[in-house]
Amino acid sequence: MIQVILNKDKFKYDIHSLVKAFYPKEDVSVLTAKEAKDKEQEYIFKIEINLEEEKGLISMKIIHGDGSKVSASTECSDGETESSGSTNGSAASLSTPKNALKQMMYRELSKEIGHDLPWGSLTGIRPTRIPMQMLEAGKEEKEIKAYMQDTFFVSDEKTDLAYDIALREKKILDDINYENGYSIYLGIPFCPTTCLYCSFTSFPIVTWKKKVDSYIDCLLKEIDYVADAFKGKVVNSVYIGGGTPTTLEPEQMTRLITYLREKIDISECREFTVESGRPDSITREKLHAMRECGVDRISVNPQTMSDETLKRIGRQHTVGQFVDAYNMAREEGFDNINMDIILGLPGETEEDVKHTMHEIEKLGPDDLTVHSLSVKRGSRLAEHIRNNGFFVAGDTGRMMKIAKEGASKMGLTPYYLYRQKNISGNLENTGYAREGKAGIYNILMMEEVQSIVALGAGTVTKRVYGDGRIERCDNVKDVTLYMNSIDDMIDRKRRLFS
Repeated sequence: MIQVILNKDKFKYDIHSLVKAFYPKEDVSVLTAKEAKDKEQEYIFKIEINLEEEKGLISMKIIHGDGSKVSASTECSDGETESSGSTNGSAASLSTPKNALKQMMYRELSKEIGHDLPWGSLTGIRPTRIPMQMLEAGKEEKEIKAYMQDTFFVSDEKTDLAYDIALREKKILDDINYENGYSIYLGIPFCPTTCLYCSFTSFPIVTWKKKVDSYIDCLLKEIDYVADAFKGKVVNSVYIGGGTPTTLEPEQMTRLITYLREKIDISECREFTVESGRPDSITREKLHAMRECGVDRISVNPQTMSDETLKRIGRQHTVGQFVDAYNMAREEGFDNINMDIILGLPGETEEDVKHTMHEIEKLGPDDLTVHSLSVKRGSRLAEHIRNNGFFVAGDTGRMMKIAKEGASKMGLTPYYLYRQKNISGNLENTGYAREGKAGIYNILMMEEVQSIVALGAGTVTKRVYGDGRIERCDNVKDVTLYMNSIDDMIDRKRRLFS
């Protein structure tokens, strides 16, 4: 246990994320002094932080188990406005309290552990937002990269990656009328089985098979609301995700998509994706039904090309089944197929990743999303780690380099990026695509430039206002509760967009 004690109830999320990035195997507790007094805990070492931002000062102490201490302090602005992003300490360019705190903590924890982090002190999930916003403001490449490195200590490699992706995203967004548009997400919360690492809303299809039609009835009611509330708006993208949408039978998929097309004008839709995901849920009849309904982009996800690992993570299909499903999709006419792989899966080494990339190269996907494993609190993997300890079979950084080189060899370039809490190697998830095949929904969602209306159990609708402000409303995760309270789910959206 690493304990962090604050004199004020501020910046807890950022502090927890930063300490956890340096010490991924350890439990981290962030408490106010009062909370710590009421909750005695054993710890490896303790960090005491004193926030006096009204005086322009922040200080910290690292107290080791043997009683030795390390002290540090830094100046900051007395508010949340940062004039230039410089960290040279001049009165006109002091960092905000949050940035100054993270900079100080980063420097001291780097010394403690003896190495830097690839993304420096950045703890948010959208690092490309920084160069994107600066590009929109007319800033030059040199200034953008210097800001990322001086303010957040981002490595040269990750700075270049974030900047290059921001350029590609901006080029794609400049060609989309997203300000007068919106995107639609439909959630299908059913799966053949639940994977070890998964924390998404998903339920075994075998126990819900008789209720799927009733679930679709509720989606149709939500579609009716969208058709009425968003008249005159342009649909830029449609994404059917999950769960595993291809747990639906062909006639159920046809019913859902046909109704959507009848009720909502998607003639200007730039991309219609169905996340097919699990090869053991894909049949030729389902692929044919999707093509007939106008779906133009699908995912067929291996996660790894090792049968042993697939068994270990609870995916009840083989590599051979994946290859068959992928080839079947090509035969049915899909010319924009995404694959997902995960780096850092239990038991996998760099050699396993090399093998996976070699096998994927033979197939030639149009889009490849490379994930660094994120240990989600609600997953069976998190429980496994609690019971059996943390696993590290390979170096995720080297795995990422192997995947990056493999993607480049296939003619795929990075086009979107995001990060997650507790992500392996403090790295990132990156989407690589051929020219013209980048996932538009992914970019619109990550850059948060337009509203996304989400339908189905466990989904979150996001309203983006003209001034950049964002508000959200969610649908309940429990499928039965969602179906029983569908009118309330619609009312939540009605209030959000009123």
